[in-house]
Amino acid sequence: MAHSHGGGHEHGHSHGHASDNERATAIAAFLTGGFMIAEAAGGIIANSLTLLADAAHMLTDCVALGLAWWAFRQSRKPATPELTFGRHRMPVLIAFANGIVLLLLTAWIVVEAIDRLFDPQPVSSIPLLVVAWLGLLVNIAAFLVLSGGNKGSLNIRAAVLHVISDLLGSVAAIIAGGVILFTGFMAIDPILSMVVSALILRTTIRLLRESSHILLEGAPSGIEPEAIAEDLTAMVPGVEKVHHVHIWSLSEERSLVTLHAVVDQETDIAMATAGIRARLADRFGVGHATVELETPGRETVAEVEPCPTEPDRHGH
Repeated sequence: MAHSHGGGHEHGHSHGHASDNERATAIAAFLTGGFMIAEAAGGIIANSLTLLADAAHMLTDCVALGLAWWAFRQSRKPATPELTFGRHRMPVLIAFANGIVLLLLTAWIVVEAIDRLFDPQPVSSIPLLVVAWLGLLVNIAAFLVLSGGNKGSLNIRAAVLHVISDLLGSVAAIIAGGVILFTGFMAIDPILSMVVSALILRTTIRLLRESSHILLEGAPSGIEPEAIAEDLTAMVPGVEKVHHVHIWSLSEERSLVTLHAVVDQETDIAMATAGIRARLADRFGVGHATVELETPGRETVAEVEPCPTEPDRHGH
């Protein structure tokens, strides 16, 4: 019976992605935090729930972006005896936390909006419009900065979602200010707040579903244990059966596999193990595999060199 681990180090381009993501989230956090104070003041002056809700969004966004920046820095730290896989899952954890915060904030806005529908409040349209337009420009700038990050990162997607929620809030505030200025219809302010909340809710739930799937060590999308077993049996010479296959995600870009493979007695153990690991990397993008070989009637231990690199799920 042979037992082998495959693993290694990240590619340089992974560090490049992390560095770009750090820079993008830091700039976005600075832009968001800097304008949040002005928007909160404008919301109080204009008595606008839309502006106050957007300022609250920007406050949580600033914190969320700061945490995202911190998570990217943490994920670059090397593995330790206590954290043998390193901190690659930290950005996923922060993305999940951001989703929870967005849900709570959305619920608060809806409750406040319903209260204002039954008890309308006067809103000053001119301050509302001025602050809303400035907020829109800031949010567009933050969105463009984050759009240059790694699109596959859940943490970046969570950060983008926060900024989009602010951007929609600014658009809603502009529309509300215009309607109030020309018609005096005050209810448009809470109504548009609820519309923005509904738009954010669907994407937030999707973010929570994807991040929680990784945190629960679910299989990567599109990869099933049965498919791995069938592929290895058909494509790797000497492999007669594959069973006890377990696959999970360390992060959205890194997948891990453990499996048992039965090989015939004529097959070289080292070549079979190398073939299985190479096939897992090429076909399924799995860079870390624990392979245990079973050879009926023979007990042989093979010394197999670990992979020099650990590709991401796309095989890079």
